[in-house]
Amino acid sequence: MTTSKSEWQTKEVATTYLKSVRGAITGTDLQLAVVGKIIQLWYGAPSGILDLGCGDGFLGRFLLNTFPSVRGVFVDFSDPMLEAARKNLTGTPQASVVNADFAWPQWVDAVASYQPFDVVVSGFAIHHQPDERKRKLYSEIYDLLSSGGIFLNLDHVASCTPAGEQLSDEFFVDQLHDFHSKTKPGISREAIAGAYYRRPDKKENILAPVEEQCRWLREIGFHDVDCFLKIFELALFGGRKTSSRVNRTL
Repeated sequence: MTTSKSEWQTKEVATTYLKSVRGAITGTDLQLAVVGKIIQLWYGAPSGILDLGCGDGFLGRFLLNTFPSVRGVFVDFSDPMLEAARKNLTGTPQASVVNADFAWPQWVDAVASYQPFDVVVSGFAIHHQPDERKRKLYSEIYDLLSSGGIFLNLDHVASCTPAGEQLSDEFFVDQLHDFHSKTKPGISREAIAGAYYRRPDKKENILAPVEEQCRWLREIGFHDVDCFLKIFELALFGGRKTSSRVNRTL
């Protein structure tokens, strides 16, 4: 199998995300609060957390602040994102930043020495993978988790209808316009919309309905699977691993 590097997250895409998109993501504080509450209620005090597709380290910094004694491993493959993550995680000796591309099964080898993981989280990364790869990746995550471990995926998911997709796009354009208006008062919504609909990674989004992805997780062996938060095409979903193992054909 080839292990060439994923090409969707170019320097241009990563820079655009860091400078123009991150601050406009809807309900960030609520998303973090829900992630923290699920982990606290389901696991209590995890000792190992894996952040897959850590991006700029925003979610990882929250987890390390919430669980000060946890050991965190932060995986991504984009050099600009890894640089931003290292900067965001500065001063935390229990944090390890790992360069690995989870588009290929070999990414598991890069984190194997850090096992076990009580929690695996991912933020806005897995939706770029084809459905077959998503399912295999979820299975690889399952195998990395300790008994009772939790997987939570905060990601971009497919709308059920074209109308829903349009509503989601227009809502996010509003959020982007509000965000950029704070530093560029004269910027028009039309300019923001034009940049959004022409963004270089739009064609690389391979979205799947959250209901379908929850079904995949159940088939793999995750329990208590649910969508815990959904705002248009932004969803937080996942489940936890029990001590029992199920037979799977993926």
